[in-house]
Amino acid sequence: MTAVDTPDVLVLRKGTHGIPIEQYADAIRERLPDHTVALARTPAEERDAIRDARFVTGMTFDDELLEAAENLAVFACAYAGTGHLPLDRLEERGVAVTNASGVHGPNIGEHVLGAILRFTRRFHVGARRQRRREWRHYKATELQGSTVTVVGLGAIGKSVCERLEPFGVDTIGVRYTPEKGGPTDEVIGFEGEAFDDALARTDYLVLACPLTETTRGLIDREALVTIDPEAVLVNVARGPVVDTDALVAALRSNWIRGASLDVTDPEPLPEEHPLWTFENVQITPHNAGHTPNYYDRLADIVAENRRRFDDGDSPSLRNQVLP
Repeated sequence: MTAVDTPDVLVLRKGTHGIPIEQYADAIRERLPDHTVALARTPAEERDAIRDARFVTGMTFDDELLEAAENLAVFACAYAGTGHLPLDRLEERGVAVTNASGVHGPNIGEHVLGAILRFTRRFHVGARRQRRREWRHYKATELQGSTVTVVGLGAIGKSVCERLEPFGVDTIGVRYTPEKGGPTDEVIGFEGEAFDDALARTDYLVLACPLTETTRGLIDREALVTIDPEAVLVNVARGPVVDTDALVAALRSNWIRGASLDVTDPEPLPEEHPLWTFENVQITPHNAGHTPNYYDRLADIVAENRRRFDDGDSPSLRNQVLP
């Protein structure tokens, strides 16, 4: 592809959630009718097109592509997380990097709410008795009046809190900068006695935080001993935020009522892993992020950033993580 043919937006070939990447390119075209948008559908097309491209979007960006990218100015990552990218090298090259933060708010918020209601009304018990054709009542609980602690108050955490609001629950938010406040009744930090106190009062613990040095292993044996034994853990963050061995021990010893895990450590969860065997554990295969609206929401961000890029040499981009 020559410089004359260089598109305004280059879309790399890897898709996500089983949705054809063509839909992403089409969604960007709809939002940028005055721009050229090209989809590199093969490895060879990627290598050729990346040479002169200045504005590129995709799920991944490996070292080989970066080596070939002679004029790259912006890489719009199509994932919310950017830990898989060669960020140091991109920064050395002066490439602006953005992410997809915010696209998962509604769908993961609904996933969390569904998991909480499943345990509240004990639908898993009802499903088990239905399979057995067993008409026998069982005890359930109410969500109203419960305390829900949400770890991480980014787009996903805020979406969870919005969906909990009509249910009459008390909410505690956990974030790095509690002085900023948030959409919860209380906001605390990760350090000190406040977090332990929150665990002791929690009925539903929702993990919606990034994986960092602070959050890695945050829910360890001590946390699982401290938490209310009637509490339910819901993890839509990353598997290593929870100490898996400690969680298995907690479930075996009835330290907690149950867990809903969309992410695990290790992941994928091996077939022989004991977490598969607990009736009070719900496992989904990192599926909370799936939504048919993913590419549309992402295209909104990318199109806006392309227009900002048009406006100046050093634009302020939405969701910018580098530089």
